[in-house]
Parts: sequence; C-alpha cells; structure tokens
Amino acid sequence: MADLDALRARWTRALEGARTPAHATARTPDGGPDPTPYAENLLARWQEPQRHYHTLTHLTSVLDHIDVLEKHADDPDVVRLAAWFHDAVYLPDRSENEERSARLAERALAEAGVPEARTAEVARLVRLTVTHDPADDDRDGQVLCDADLAILAAPPSAYAAYTAAVREEYHFVPNDAFRDGRSAILRQLLDLPRLFRTPYGAAEWEATARYNLAAELELLAP
Repeated sequence: MADLDALRARWTRALEGARTPAHATARTPDGGPDPTPYAENLLARWQEPQRHYHTLTHLTSVLDHIDVLEKHADDPDVVRLAAWFHDAVYLPDRSENEERSARLAERALAEAGVPEARTAEVARLVRLTVTHDPADDDRDGQVLCDADLAILAAPPSAYAAYTAAVREEYHFVPNDAFRDGRSAILRQLLDLPRLFRTPYGAAEWEATARYNLAAELELLAP
C-alpha cells in the first residue's frame, strides 16, 4: 500500500524545487499556489480503477529509482515532476496517454508557478516515455527512462507480479492477440543496444532485465 502522506511530501518538495530559480544555491518556497490540490488531483488519477500496474506503487517505484539515479540528472526535481505526470492520464485502450499527460503537465505546472522553461522540460520528458529512447546527451531523459524501465530488472517474483498486472490492465484483449503484441514489445526491447542509459542502470540493471525479458518471451511462445 502506497504511503499517501509520503507521496504528498515528495510532490511538495519537487514542486517547490522546480519553482526555485535554476541559479539559486538553496531551495526556497516562493509563495506560489498551494501544492496540495495538485497533489490530490494526481493521487486520484493514479488510483483510478482501470489501473493494475500503472498505480501508486509504480509511481513510488519510479520516484525511488530517480532518487538512486539523482546524480546522473541535470535537474532532478524536473525529472521527479515528470515521473508524477508520465502516466497521469492512463486508459489502456487509448494510444495518446503520454500526449494527454504531457498537456496536463503543461497546464498544471504553469498554474502551479513552475517557470515556463521547466514546465516545457517536464512535458518533453513525459513525451519521451513513448519511446524510452533519450539522446546520448539527454541526462534528465536518461534518468526518467531508466527509472521507468527499472521494473524490468526486478527479482523474479516482482517481475511476475508486474507481468500479471499488465495482463490485467489489458483484460479486454484476447489471449492470442495479447501474446502476439506482448511478444513483439519484448523482442523490440531485446533488440535495443542498451535498455538503460545511465551508468548505474547499465551496470546494475541491464543483465537482469535482459534475462527477465527473454524468459517472459519464452513463456509466451505458443
């Protein structure tokens, strides 16, 4: 069960950090709008009934992995805000979830007092989760994508729970169609030269993730 109070506190720290001018030496709240209503809106979205994997547990995991990877980011608080928004709009039968999530971030963060450049960067990062293919010099994109994909390197029981939750989200897809679609995604991931772009992710998660993906693909074989 996700700790809602802890998540509210993490949201507030990230929002206040993003409100702080980039050149400032310390994080200082600037008297902008109360962070609480924004947190409550996002928490409600992440608890919608159609979600089984893309839940508060996933959000917490992504935030935890961003904390691990923080030193690899240029603007960690912007990456954290992108994590909050990256699946804020999520309907399993729709293909434009990332775009709608990015637009939500653009509206909400501008209203919440985040400077225009940082708001635009959050939206860019959210859109990047369509492909999980950040450029070699995109440090913030690398951290967000690695944190989002870190589940692929989970221990066997956690990985099995992840795949079961994904299947439950797509319960409306017939078994054969799901198997074909999921297998195609797994092959696409395995064909990538690198799943993880940060030095930490490459060293700590790459090998385990490839083992998990290959094992799942074998299980899906007819």
